[in-house]
Amino acid sequence: MSLQQTFGDLRAQLAKRIIGQDKLVDRLLIALLADGHLLVEGAPGLAKTTAVKALADHLEGDFHRIQFTPDLLPSDVTGSEIYRAETGTFEFQRGPIFHNLVLADEINRAPAKVQSALLEAMGERQISVGMRTFPLPKLFMVMATQNPIEQEGTYPLP
Repeated sequence: MSLQQTFGDLRAQLAKRIIGQDKLVDRLLIALLADGHLLVEGAPGLAKTTAVKALADHLEGDFHRIQFTPDLLPSDVTGSEIYRAETGTFEFQRGPIFHNLVLADEINRAPAKVQSALLEAMGERQISVGMRTFPLPKLFMVMATQNPIEQEGTYPLP
């Protein structure tokens, strides 16, 4: 099966689950093909979460949704070092960014430090914690959503 047929079949399967959002489906597939990411601005209820979940299902990848809020910390996205009293050592606990497909919901509700941690992961396909660097999965795509900037409680993207 050619790449064109494969993507055509994937598009058809996604369109069955995400009705009336052909542009969103096309943009998801373009981001996937380009090994990139996607930023979607729009009101709630436009099937953004459903779209990324459906894509993850069809690709047999794992999915995680991160709800961005004003009190979110960078370590809530990337993970952090956890002290293990039984061994007296620190162990890295991976954060939700280590999934294949990540929905960064309402990215402009989080402070700049959190946005920067996500943007580093997206740009470099790795995260740094302390003196260590951790690679992200080969299949790694973020679909970020944002509310219109006029809404209260939003921060501009860096």
